[in-house]
Amino acid sequence: MVTRTGAVVIGGGIAGVSAAYELAAHMHVVLLEQEAQLARHTTGRSAAAYLETYGSLTVRRLTVASRSFLASMLSPRPLLWIGAADRAEALAAAADLGRALVPSVRLIDFAEAASMCPALRSTQAEIAVLEPDAMDIDVAAVHQTFVQGMRARGGEIRRSAPVASLARTGTTWVVTTPLEVYEAEVVVNAAGAWCDEIAALAGVPPIGLHALRRTAFTCPAPEGVDVRSWPLVADIDDRFYFKPEGPQLLCSLADETPSPPCDAVAEPVDVALAIERINDATTLGLRHVRRAWAGLRSFVADRTPVVGVDSEAPGFCWLAGQGGYGIQTAPAMARAAAGLVVDRRLPDDLIALGITVDDVSPARCR
Repeated sequence: MVTRTGAVVIGGGIAGVSAAYELAAHMHVVLLEQEAQLARHTTGRSAAAYLETYGSLTVRRLTVASRSFLASMLSPRPLLWIGAADRAEALAAAADLGRALVPSVRLIDFAEAASMCPALRSTQAEIAVLEPDAMDIDVAAVHQTFVQGMRARGGEIRRSAPVASLARTGTTWVVTTPLEVYEAEVVVNAAGAWCDEIAALAGVPPIGLHALRRTAFTCPAPEGVDVRSWPLVADIDDRFYFKPEGPQLLCSLADETPSPPCDAVAEPVDVALAIERINDATTLGLRHVRRAWAGLRSFVADRTPVVGVDSEAPGFCWLAGQGGYGIQTAPAMARAAAGLVVDRRLPDDLIALGITVDDVSPARCR
């Protein structure tokens, strides 16, 4: 049986459902997810924060452009970048870079940092960079908003539908799954760490994705300590971070361990190293881990996301390489994908922020 549709979107994480939502305003869309549930991998394991000072200039512009869509699903959680005295120059540079798009970013001293997170040691947080308007993101709410919006626009979802083959026939793409065959004008490759593998099925050159494993875990807060109002605290050299998750703490080594695309699992040695580093920087005395997990963050060489129709494969649109920015940039990235597919240009608000097609094009990766 062949089902004809305007677009097939491959991947049910945040990239796939957001693109399907935007495209469904223009054409019929079928979303294919290889797992039995959506967002089982990276999206479902994200400790997402909305940080307008995080990532390359293009990433930060995409983040700013996503704020209005995400606004109702954000809650205040200031960010502190910390470092010892010998990292003062790096912290000052981070503050200057952050202020380029977020004027409220500033350097603070230990006394102010400790007033926000009393567990900090002065030797490890002599100065800090404060992003006061950073936020927590309700990832499940964002994902479901896109899913429900796509369905309201007539889009359809097929779970347990891995792509077996993908080929260009005339002016359409033929996408084969174990149960059904789809014929579409457009294919959106939003398969996360598997995007290069999907491209290989289509005979499209890869963009050089690298999947990197990141470990996270939760620990109980010290007895009698209410951490719920604490900020997200991150080491300026990306050696660890921690933040409240309800009454407990969500912690990470902020590691980037190369991995093939897979169902990632936390390694005990990474959890132990994160605990050691966090205890060195604080008086928390973490010991007991309640739950640990890992997810894959995929990047291309310049660590800026990739979106656009491939110049070597008409109708094949990339939406890949979101790395650790996928949730906070999803609304803007999805609108970029739809704009480039439907109108062959970026939306006006992205252009106004200084984002160009070349900044995000798959062609730059080759």
